[in-house]
Amino acid sequence: MQNQSPPLILCFGVSDPIGATGIQSDLACFAALGCHGLSVTTGILIADTARVDDMHEIDSGWVIDQARVLLEDMPVSAFKVGPLASVEQVAAVAEIVSDYPHIPLVLDPFMSGLPDSGLLDDDMLTAVRQILVPQATMLLLSQVELARMAETWRETPGAVAEHVAELTGTGCAYVLVTGTEAPRGTLANTLFNDEGVVASYSTPLLPGPFIGAGSTISGALAALLAAQTEPLQAARQAQDFAAGALANAQRFGMGKLVPNKFFASAQAAATPTQNIE
Repeated sequence: MQNQSPPLILCFGVSDPIGATGIQSDLACFAALGCHGLSVTTGILIADTARVDDMHEIDSGWVIDQARVLLEDMPVSAFKVGPLASVEQVAAVAEIVSDYPHIPLVLDPFMSGLPDSGLLDDDMLTAVRQILVPQATMLLLSQVELARMAETWRETPGAVAEHVAELTGTGCAYVLVTGTEAPRGTLANTLFNDEGVVASYSTPLLPGPFIGAGSTISGALAALLAAQTEPLQAARQAQDFAAGALANAQRFGMGKLVPNKFFASAQAAATPTQNIE
């Protein structure tokens, strides 16, 4: 007898050799939360735990072919779009996901550790905002990334809520802004929809530094939405998952700490079981 398949998630992103970010991080998050990941590689990194030295961009035609053969073979329950390397890739991914408007999409398009995260290129930022953001169920951005994107449509600085309103006004259902104002000794992320602030999540500030914290949140969001978790609940649970992964982070090399996505399994395995007579 064939067992019921877990939810399938198709992620687009870079290949990270240490597994802290990109598609390797996504696949770990999906597995930890009971989903199976399918991956489309947008770039190949040369990196260690301290830094990213370079990235090889994958041709947009290869991105399309990777995705189409998977989507023609099996149904997916969610999309996760991570770092993209060019405007052509943005257009390719936007066209692919537009064919599946009923499938939730988590968009986490920028990675500050990349040699060129896309934040330096106005054309890249504009393409993401115009053709990917409107399709997103959940968009994840840091305050710095949000402010930089806002420069593509406004000439003067504005408040976070004003920037977010521009994005939710295009059709994006929720925007999760990381690194918002928080009491001393804590970190805060704020969730917005088209009506404004929906929720704010605060966690203790942990000693780091870490690599892949944002990728852990967005990967968990995709897995929870694929399991049909309601978006507000998914956002809260994703924050809790990321907080646990960071609290149990591991030092693999001489650089930054890597979030442990399987911390819950490790804790369960370490808990002694009672003999029942």
